[in-house]
Amino acid sequence: MESYAIKSSESMGRFYPEKVSLNRTPFQRDRDRILHSGSFRKLQYKTQVFLEHEGDYYRTRLTHTLEVMQVARTISYVLGVNSDLVEAIALAHDLGHPPFGHTGELELNRLMIEFGGFDHNIQALRIVTQLEKIYANHPGLNLTFETLEGMITHNGPLATGTSFGSKFFERMGHKFSKFPSIESQIAAISDDIAYTCHDIGDGLRAGLFSLKDISRIPILSGILKNVEAKHNGIKYKTKCHEIVRSLLNLLISDLLAESDRRLKPLKGFTSHQALNHNQKLIALSSGKQEALKMISQFLFKNMYRHSQISEMRKKCLSVIQDLFILYSENPSLLPDEWGELASQACHKALVRIVSDYISGMTDRYALNEHNHHFG
Repeated sequence: MESYAIKSSESMGRFYPEKVSLNRTPFQRDRDRILHSGSFRKLQYKTQVFLEHEGDYYRTRLTHTLEVMQVARTISYVLGVNSDLVEAIALAHDLGHPPFGHTGELELNRLMIEFGGFDHNIQALRIVTQLEKIYANHPGLNLTFETLEGMITHNGPLATGTSFGSKFFERMGHKFSKFPSIESQIAAISDDIAYTCHDIGDGLRAGLFSLKDISRIPILSGILKNVEAKHNGIKYKTKCHEIVRSLLNLLISDLLAESDRRLKPLKGFTSHQALNHNQKLIALSSGKQEALKMISQFLFKNMYRHSQISEMRKKCLSVIQDLFILYSENPSLLPDEWGELASQACHKALVRIVSDYISGMTDRYALNEHNHHFG
């Protein structure tokens, strides 16, 4: 492991002190706690882009999370940083997503805008520090501060003034004004690479765009030509897989080369010195960054804003809004534990309880609840 990797022996610990495990490192325990949590299991029935019931072969939050973890672990292993910590951050990165993907998040944020808004990164922190209630000795999963830091800053330095979790931030506040750790940066860019590559595959299989459409993007045009030259006459489904596979390998190889170049001046640095380096250390080359941006723009226009997806979005927006208003005005309809909390809450606390409850729903449960109450 490189000198600038975060070592288990350097961990700042947990908010609720625990005995050290003889069999697992602190970050391995974090990973396992996330894997065994109810919120992680629910990811199986939460959407990436398509509604969960639209097709068994489309990606869910769970399959996406596992793909991100695999990409991130490979990168961390090659670069010589803490793979256990990277795994934990990658597995936790989507825990805060509500049903219906980013559509659900945008609508919950709109409904909660006067009460602090809704952000899936902050919600993930709420889940692992408060909402998961499976341990007798503490609320949440009691993860290490390094994993919490990685979760909340994996998309960049945290904006100041975040209200929730201030007691956690205060304990490790010096980190939140700096760039994320190397391990956190790896989890973040693995997320970007994984969903961009696999959304190309899902979009092709769903018929939202064609091979001719993606051939207008230079990097994909080159990959398509190579695949067709190498595997003449293969089936369409196999061709789509080979395109995604080639794109994934190309981006990861580029990332490893560019990141290694950026990390070389840090040889001999401690993890703390690397954290305060205040520079992005894990990145694609400028050429591949531009290529990834072009693919993202293509997906936004041809997939995320496709008429078929837009129709789904309208339905999802209605479900979230209707349930939010229903429970806010009739908290007695909430299940026992949630209803008990709501009965003692002021209005601001009540709507946060409703938001927490709805965000924890799977796609199917939200649709069933909506059908039950609204027909």
